[in-house]
Amino acid sequence: MLSVIIPSRDRSEFLQRALQSLRDQSLPQDRFEVLVIDNGSTDNTRAVVEATRQRSANVRYFLEPQPGLHAGRHRGLKEASGDILVFADDDIRAMPDWLAAIAENFADPAVAMVGGNNHPDFLAPLPGWLDRLWRQPSLGGQAISMLSVLSLPAGRREISPLMVWGCNFSIRRAVLLDIGGFHPDAMPPELVRFRGDGETHVSRQVAKRGLRCVFDSRASVYHAVPAERMTVEYFRKRAYNQGISDSYTQLRREDQPGSGSPQGLPAFARRVVHDVYAQAWKCWLPSGELRELTRAIKAGRREGLAFHRTAYQQDVEVRNWVHKADYF
Repeated sequence: MLSVIIPSRDRSEFLQRALQSLRDQSLPQDRFEVLVIDNGSTDNTRAVVEATRQRSANVRYFLEPQPGLHAGRHRGLKEASGDILVFADDDIRAMPDWLAAIAENFADPAVAMVGGNNHPDFLAPLPGWLDRLWRQPSLGGQAISMLSVLSLPAGRREISPLMVWGCNFSIRRAVLLDIGGFHPDAMPPELVRFRGDGETHVSRQVAKRGLRCVFDSRASVYHAVPAERMTVEYFRKRAYNQGISDSYTQLRREDQPGSGSPQGLPAFARRVVHDVYAQAWKCWLPSGELRELTRAIKAGRREGLAFHRTAYQQDVEVRNWVHKADYF
């Protein structure tokens, strides 16, 4: 049994598209369930799920009032019936063989994680700088990590767990429990100081333990990129959030016995900003656009790092939060 877990908050229009794509799966409905975790929506999210339930008996709805993506993910973990957990964002559209491919790969008991492509679903015309950025080869295919979009060549092969991103993230339940679950991510703006490094923690632990992670291009989704994400200001905001996550990661690392004082941030914590920054230089953007984008990314990350370090130093609640053993 596969359990598809979709946390959602005030994005019922996107959620409706995601649920429709799950109705169209080639895997029989009696082999998977869909759990929508409403993370405090004020729109018609519940009505959308209830309408879907009238046509699909394998869909369930849960209200999780605690804010934060980790809370939604962990509520899904608690309620799930399956041994294989498939975490997805509410703005994906799954390809028809998505779940069948995931199930097939987990038939091998040595596989701990499965990922696929997150093809971009651009919902508006691309500005020239973003079009050039997307066309620039990255990570063995095409990728813009700040938009969580990834298109790698077709096929099935082992892959680093750090290349499996949260909008299309499948893992064995036992492995996730043993690792200690997810770290905080996607907090509401008023609680952003409690942001953490999300599923990166899980991927890092899977890699550290030498567990197998498989990429299968059939296990792929389309990930929405609306017009508001196609701006330099959005990239700055994304870099700011990444700066908070990077600070959180380093502070937890420094707290680990025997870790010493690491020189700078580890590579996995720099990945999101570094990939886009490097792409921008390689894709020959006009000098004005290149300066604007790279300055925005560098400034956003720097400000996020500074914000989180200040919050950590001044707020005991933030300090305690950063060093929690787990976030169940």
